[in-house]
Amino acid sequence: MGSRFPSHQLSNGLYVSGRPEQPKERAPTMSSVAMPYTGGDIKKSGELGKMFDIPVDGSKSRKSGPITGAPSRTGSFGGAASHSGPIMPNAAARAAYTTSGVVSSGGAGSVSLKKSNSGPLNKHGEPVKKSSGPQSGGVTPSGRQNSGPIPPVLPTTGLITSGPISSGPLNSSGAPRKVSGPLESMGSMKNPASAVIHNQAVTVLSQDDDFSFRKNFPKLILWSLILLFVMGFIAGGFILGAVHNAILLIVVVVLFGAVASFFIWNTCFGRRAIMAYIAHYPDAELRNAKNGQFVKISGVVTCGNMPLESSFQRVPRCVYTSTSLYEYRGWESKAANPTHRRFSWGLRSLERRAVDFYISDFQSGLRALVKTGYGARVTPYVDDSLVIDANPGAEELSPDFLKWLGERNLSSDDRIMRMKEGYIKEGSTVSVMGVVQRNDNVLMIVPPPEPMTTGCQWAKCIFPASLEGIVLRCEDTSKNDVIPV
Repeated sequence: MGSRFPSHQLSNGLYVSGRPEQPKERAPTMSSVAMPYTGGDIKKSGELGKMFDIPVDGSKSRKSGPITGAPSRTGSFGGAASHSGPIMPNAAARAAYTTSGVVSSGGAGSVSLKKSNSGPLNKHGEPVKKSSGPQSGGVTPSGRQNSGPIPPVLPTTGLITSGPISSGPLNSSGAPRKVSGPLESMGSMKNPASAVIHNQAVTVLSQDDDFSFRKNFPKLILWSLILLFVMGFIAGGFILGAVHNAILLIVVVVLFGAVASFFIWNTCFGRRAIMAYIAHYPDAELRNAKNGQFVKISGVVTCGNMPLESSFQRVPRCVYTSTSLYEYRGWESKAANPTHRRFSWGLRSLERRAVDFYISDFQSGLRALVKTGYGARVTPYVDDSLVIDANPGAEELSPDFLKWLGERNLSSDDRIMRMKEGYIKEGSTVSVMGVVQRNDNVLMIVPPPEPMTTGCQWAKCIFPASLEGIVLRCEDTSKNDVIPV
């Protein structure tokens, strides 16, 4: 044809314009074969044994892909066999060592293979084996380059698993540690409540941190008063029996009644008087507070690195939680604790914790870190936001209450119980009393080195009380609107 445009003839005899298309290289065929059962011997694993540099039995390596003819290795490199695909790491112990591609036959006399490998060659003209990632086995050939850490030798069990060897917990020698039970992450196997209790950042408070008039009153003065009244009653009784004069006995009885009234008054209303003292204590401004000055700061709470959750109501992002269970003991009831007296309420369970948090001062707007965690001394005056009275003999207990008792192995066998729960959550308004400390432009409120005394409140007939550590005062947060932070 005399056209200047090139043309060619198709296999069906039709002439078309253009140059004939170049034959494209056939895409490699990917396939896999089943791994034979090894019976626990890695030497029978075929290519898996070669991956671990272990001599195998006379079994030949299995190759996948279409094979035409009977290939034989000769000096003439006629055919082509391509090894394609990523090399699986030995740590995964995958036995899918596949050779994919097309193996074509040459002439009838001799058929040869050509292995196409990219990379450097050694002095004999053979390609250098490279491997990246962790390698198993104790011996590494000189011609193989390894990158990354080398884990310990695998036991020759013949078990084929998926995933890297180093996944999961390790023991002190670096080998995988055996863990019995369901295959879950170690974080999910731990109990969150126990993790919080044993965390160093959490301060676990006890009943001794509550206000007690007997604890605040000096023991020496208390026993001196008891001794004086005993002597007064003995002398008054002797005079009354000897000379029939009851004046001394009447005076001793009046004085004893007055002192006993003062003790009862302070025992019942001492906590309320201390909260009123904290409320009337003047607030300080953090901007003008000096280092080491005892101040009272009122502001909004922000959680730190370790927020808490209340025990019963599951209120999240708290900086202080307190859940207590009391039991009433009658004449035949069981005691809640060794010091529980009859016809009174006794503490059976107490969960009270505090952590470090931030407070934003209302007056200056500055933010300070309140160090109430890591075992610091804390005196809380936090109102209870929940009070539950339970009497199994008169009414049925709620499922949530029974679940809470069951989680703590507490019985509910016909006992009159009362639960109280209070907390300080993020966004609540609190008052903090402590010592100002400045470290590298970080403003902190730390516990004072010595307890602070409230002094005598003669107008309210309240004896002096001591406040130890950081004082926290928060009203019932369920009645107030929480400020979002």
